Amino acid sequence: MSTEGGTKAILAALGANLGIAVTKFVAFALTGSSSMLAEGVHSVADSGNQLLLLLGGRRAVRAADAEHPFGYGRSRYFYAFVVSIVLFTLGGLFAIYEAWHKFADPHPIEGRWWWVPLAVLALAIVMESFSLRTAVRESLPHKGEQSWWSFIRTSKSPELPVILLEDLGALIGLVLATVGVSLTLLTHDGRWDALGSAAIGVLLVIIAFVLARETQSLLLGESAEPGVQALIREALVGGGVTSVIHLKTLHLGPEEVLVAAKIEVPSAATAADVAHAIDAAEVRVREAAPVARVIYLEPDLRRAVEDAAAVAPSAAPSTPPASH
Repeated sequence: MSTEGGTKAILAALGANLGIAVTKFVAFALTGSSSMLAEGVHSVADSGNQLLLLLGGRRAVRAADAEHPFGYGRSRYFYAFVVSIVLFTLGGLFAIYEAWHKFADPHPIEGRWWWVPLAVLALAIVMESFSLRTAVRESLPHKGEQSWWSFIRTSKSPELPVILLEDLGALIGLVLATVGVSLTLLTHDGRWDALGSAAIGVLLVIIAFVLARETQSLLLGESAEPGVQALIREALVGGGVTSVIHLKTLHLGPEEVLVAAKIEVPSAATAADVAHAIDAAEVRVREAAPVARVIYLEPDLRRAVEDAAAVAPSAAPSTPPASH
């Protein structure tokens, strides 16, 4: 998956969130609305998250070195995980704290600036919709026929799922804030504003949990998708490789997969034949699956592997019969 689409979605979200954050804080300063403050902090957190994703993308392209021989591709996973922590703490927990504080001492939205929160929320909904539209458009070529939830769960590139969840959460949060502010204006009861802030906080905590769970799996190391594994297995066979005894893959980054396989070669093959077969197999694999950047192949004889597996259980010490 190319990073170009992810970068476009990140930049669109960053521009929208910076503009929205300013207007929300102005609305909070004029009205004291708890929902406006929670939403302002939410937008600041989202802006910081987009900067973190850009930083992760820049660090991921660094060349491999002695300390990190497989490169820095997983930097993108690490910074996506940090995003979930920021969203949980700075976004979710702050909104819940502000709701508790406002609920204990509620104040209605009054004065000549009462209309400002609604105007800001309407503008924010338009800008967030544009950001979400960009994320959806950039995700469509990679999503294929799978559902959106499946795409978020299975994507090896973290940027687009993160932006999709952030933008969707932001839109839902804006709706919740609109409901809270509107009910506060209608009833002159500031507790509705506090409840809106609380709902935003709970929403952000849920999204942060989903992001943390998915990026944790990527950090621990996920195998290539089944379709990619099938292409690799098929490409390995031929040109002196009789079959694939076993195959393991690991994502070193969104666009880089490590391939380790034990392959069967003819018993009569010479060392030169085996070396030529391995070189040819690596070429075929890279042509069939360009994400396979690092390949390690171990030649073996299937009969020898089967014999070793059969001998292993019998090698364990037998239990002597019980005496009577």
